[in-house]
Amino acid sequence: MEEKSSSLIHKISKVISDFFNPLISLFIFFIYMSIKAYTFKDSLSYFLPVLLMIMAPVVIWLVWNVKTGRYTNMDVSNRIQRKTLYIFIAACVIIYLAFNYIRNGYIDLVMLFILILLLTLQVSNLFIKSSMHTAFNIFVAALFFSLNWKMGVLWLGIAALVGITRIILKRHTIKEVFMGAGIAFLISFIYLYCNIQFQH
Repeated sequence: MEEKSSSLIHKISKVISDFFNPLISLFIFFIYMSIKAYTFKDSLSYFLPVLLMIMAPVVIWLVWNVKTGRYTNMDVSNRIQRKTLYIFIAACVIIYLAFNYIRNGYIDLVMLFILILLLTLQVSNLFIKSSMHTAFNIFVAALFFSLNWKMGVLWLGIAALVGITRIILKRHTIKEVFMGAGIAFLISFIYLYCNIQFQH
């Protein structure tokens, strides 16, 4: 009976962990932001470049590397394999930031802080394999918080749940989850502060 319940917990954890991966969580936020802050035309002109320059290339990169055996899984839970993933995502974000600045004449604050979060996780990865799932979901909670505090609090609960699933699935230790959370809280606090400053 105990084995059945532990395997059920494992299955539920896998579903939660897989669904709330960084890409899907960010995708949900962008959809929410598009509905709340933009017209359909404006949201398309904002979201399409994000989709084509960051999200689609990262998904293709992950699938290709898993298929060719360079990555063990789509989570890229191996610390050494993670290095190339961070570099690839960062390159995609930099290309998007440059494109957006040339096209619209401003720096996309959300993407700039995603880049800062990525680079910080890359540095921490040299010492400890910080949980990317936990870090990104906490940052997504901050993004939601900047639009709607209730959604922010709800997503913070999701981030905590995701952190727990990473430990249950043995993808991360408690220390690695806390490290990812700590980095994300720091970056999120700075993002929210900058966001308030830019709005005034």
